[in-house]
Amino acid sequence: MRKIALLSTTIAFLVVVTSCTKNSFLNSTTTSNLDSTQVWADSTYAIGFLNNIYTNVGFAVDPKRFSGNGYAAGLDAACDEAEGPNASSSNGFTMFATGTVTPTVIPIDAWSTPYTMIRAVNQFLGHLSIMPFNATLKQESRAEARFLRAWYYFIMLEHYGGIPIIGDTVYTATSDPSETRNSFAYCVNYISNELDSAAAYLPFTQTGSNYGRASAGACYALKSRLLLFAASPLFQNGGIGAGTALDSIVAYPDADPNRWVLAYNAAQYLISRNMYSLYFDSTSQPGQLGYGFQSLFLQRYNTEYIFPHMMDPNKYLEELWDVPSRGGSGGPKPYQEMVDAFPMANGLPITDPNSGYDGNQPYANRDPRLYYTIIHDSTLRPEFNTSQPSPVLLYLNTSVTPPQPASEDAIYQGTTTGYYINKMLDPTVTWYGLNTTTRCLPLIRYAEILLNYAESMNEVYGPVSYVYSAVEAIRQRAGLRPYQLPVGLTQDQMRAAIQAERRVEFAYEGLRFFDVRRWMIADTSQDHLMHGMEVDRNGSQVTYKVISIRQHNWNKAMYLWPLPLSEIAKAPNLLQNPLY
Repeated sequence: MRKIALLSTTIAFLVVVTSCTKNSFLNSTTTSNLDSTQVWADSTYAIGFLNNIYTNVGFAVDPKRFSGNGYAAGLDAACDEAEGPNASSSNGFTMFATGTVTPTVIPIDAWSTPYTMIRAVNQFLGHLSIMPFNATLKQESRAEARFLRAWYYFIMLEHYGGIPIIGDTVYTATSDPSETRNSFAYCVNYISNELDSAAAYLPFTQTGSNYGRASAGACYALKSRLLLFAASPLFQNGGIGAGTALDSIVAYPDADPNRWVLAYNAAQYLISRNMYSLYFDSTSQPGQLGYGFQSLFLQRYNTEYIFPHMMDPNKYLEELWDVPSRGGSGGPKPYQEMVDAFPMANGLPITDPNSGYDGNQPYANRDPRLYYTIIHDSTLRPEFNTSQPSPVLLYLNTSVTPPQPASEDAIYQGTTTGYYINKMLDPTVTWYGLNTTTRCLPLIRYAEILLNYAESMNEVYGPVSYVYSAVEAIRQRAGLRPYQLPVGLTQDQMRAAIQAERRVEFAYEGLRFFDVRRWMIADTSQDHLMHGMEVDRNGSQVTYKVISIRQHNWNKAMYLWPLPLSEIAKAPNLLQNPLY
């Protein structure tokens, strides 16, 4: 905990002063070295201090979370979504892929970043009474700060289970590091109560220059996610700490079906307010089914984002995920398993004999989300070096007859798996070009609330009509025809359908890593050989060959992250997570 204090000490004196412009309240204008008296006595500096706490809200699901030595990847490369770059090296995502995670080498950002931000929140709240704010601004900024504190605590909870809740304490370098981990139940209740308290003083949605700030809607959305986690199998009956002193720290020591009711109530309340909706777009590309799923991520402001991570105009994802010929730098590459998870356009999985799937034309008539999420062989992409871009075929084959030089985008040249990530890329932007996108990254969107609602209601009442309606709304926007699920599903079948839907709907948004853990299916979904696709051409003859990429290994300890050994050394009363 002493490290937390040291990391945070400079925040009061290094304040990024931000301006509330029409683009973003996080637009940086200047950095000043200030003492604490100047910070709290000036309204601009004080708001700038609060704004600075927002800058790390997306760190846990950032596509470049694990970076260094010229490579970058996120949680996608730490699970079964993608093969990471420079994958032979020792790094955070490779450790999770290979099952070699240890407390000694685990990345510490899930511990240090939240506590740094929580301490900053406590500093802000501790000085709020002397800030020259009017009563309304004091009330709303206090609520924003409490939401942010709850947000960072939840990130820790999903990584570690129960963690030390420090309340309003502001630790210093001389504080006694005697903290212990609070129970899982205490942490859930604390975060939930903080969200309820914050929501009471915030507008339900934020607009204009305040778009992206905490809102009541964001409070209730995070509460929905929190209570869904709390009801999930990983956190019942002691979880992976069953039979040990950690059973009430990493999970509830018992199992209570009413936790699903609480999760259902939280999602249902947010839905009932009718303040958010799925984003549809039937006009930008007429006749292109499911285009709303593509254009959603290109809209800075839309009806679906409940809590976005605001960004300045950028090429953040294009530089990381796009093909080399468009300036991509070699980020993670999708696995064949991820491609196969997308159903056919008729909504049936490719393993269903009635789906119409043809292995000789593996990308034909698939769920439109496949094309908006993954770049595959023969994907159409706009040319970037012409005044009027026109679509061109992107070939990723290994060879052609007669022989031609391999494209820099081809498998074994630019991609190890035969695929690239297309999710959220702006087709008008390349790393080489002058254009930028105003896109911001989604942290919670309405589609998640619908599937939270469906999952929790199915666990409480079984596959009733409301469960069908919530899942089918997602499938309808995706462009599936028909979008309806088969009638007469059992509870187990509906559970599997919801899990499958979450996998494709939220691919590369950071949810899959934690979903497979809270469902406790990672021992099967993450513990097997991962594959890619090799494509060869001989004139009009095209051959598709599934190839082996990497053996993923799993051990039970990885259902939770280990606490960094360096932190336990400084705070002896902290208990390490089970099996590490």
